[in-house]
Amino acid sequence: MMTVNQVSKRTGVSVRTLHYYDKIGLLHPNEVTKSKYRLYDDTALERLQQILLFRELQFSLKEIKQIIDSPGFDKKKALEQQIALLQMKRERLDELINLAFEIKLTGVKKMDFSAFNTQKIDEYAKEAKEKWQETDAYKEFETKTGKYSKEDWKQINQEMTQIFAEFGKMLDLDVDLEVVRKQVMKLQHCITKGYYTCTNEILAGLGEMYIADGRMKDSIDRMGGEGTAEFVSRAIKNYCVSLS
Repeated sequence: MMTVNQVSKRTGVSVRTLHYYDKIGLLHPNEVTKSKYRLYDDTALERLQQILLFRELQFSLKEIKQIIDSPGFDKKKALEQQIALLQMKRERLDELINLAFEIKLTGVKKMDFSAFNTQKIDEYAKEAKEKWQETDAYKEFETKTGKYSKEDWKQINQEMTQIFAEFGKMLDLDVDLEVVRKQVMKLQHCITKGYYTCTNEILAGLGEMYIADGRMKDSIDRMGGEGTAEFVSRAIKNYCVSLS
């Protein structure tokens, strides 16, 4: 685990910025000690890396949070899109450098402004953003929960609380046991029923998020007791790996 100052020195992201990311729910520390020290693990650093790549491509913090927290977020797909955008930016930068050298050598004789055109990059970035916002899981979540009453929300929250409380009673068990596997399936079914179709891929991503998101981790631990989030994450990973 690393303190916020250590993360800042390692990544070049200011402590103030890391505090702000925590405040807006973009990047929470994995733990906050009694002395108020924020602690981050490798999972949190991986999320920070994703954030910085998106920031490099001029995505807003709101857009980044929406993409990364999307039910259907695919890290591999996101990286492929980031690579494509970065390659476009490199090509444009090469064109600008070549133009600048030509102007230096021959003077301003060639009135070529094509190197300044960012339309191709802008259109690709726009399409990438729209694809994340239009995933089946995201649209299903918006449609389903948009019709919920206060009573509906209360019921689904009670069901989720009960499931994590039951996980909390299993902390001494091996995640390979059938009773634990069935509890993971119960969680997956509850998410599908209440929010969106929770595929095994989405479930695996949620398992990582349960320990990477400090507030989510704390919330789960409150429902099931300290260590519950970590146990659920391991149980989900074991379950998903066994099906792959």
